[in-house]
Amino acid sequence: MVTERLTKATTARRYGAKYSLMEGIAVNYRLVLAAAFSMLAVSAACADGIEPGLWKITSQAETNGVAGLPHDSSKCLTADQTKDLAVTFSPIATTINSDCAPMERSLNGPLLTWHLVCKGQLNMDLSGAFNFDGPHHYSGTVHSKAEMAGMPPMDSKTTLQGQWVSACQQ
Repeated sequence: MVTERLTKATTARRYGAKYSLMEGIAVNYRLVLAAAFSMLAVSAACADGIEPGLWKITSQAETNGVAGLPHDSSKCLTADQTKDLAVTFSPIATTINSDCAPMERSLNGPLLTWHLVCKGQLNMDLSGAFNFDGPHHYSGTVHSKAEMAGMPPMDSKTTLQGQWVSACQQ
């Protein structure tokens, strides 16, 4: 009852006293539908992943608490690479004298996470999280911890921002 009066009062103020409650509900219904379709369009863009092409990648590492300078690089991603984001944005375990456990990896919508642990001459613990928030942008963080006999442990965090630039040159 109170909500109905508030709705009528708000509607009357916005559109004039002759505006009926049913017309207000119709307008609200259309707004809800428009918002729902907008959300579907955004989620469809994210479900499609990122666009193939030339990407500018800005990375910044922090190692053992010391921040490095940002570094820009570029990479041309093919259609095959952008179709399989989990493989493209995950590490490949290639170590000498260390054994790696199977990688844990999850791609849920626009979010990719992975975790890799290797033990042996070099002990490593790597984890990554990426957000493919649109066809032309992604962000990510990679954490790594490494230990080798006789060396101080290394703890590193690298943040990444990827921005689509253009189609790749043939």
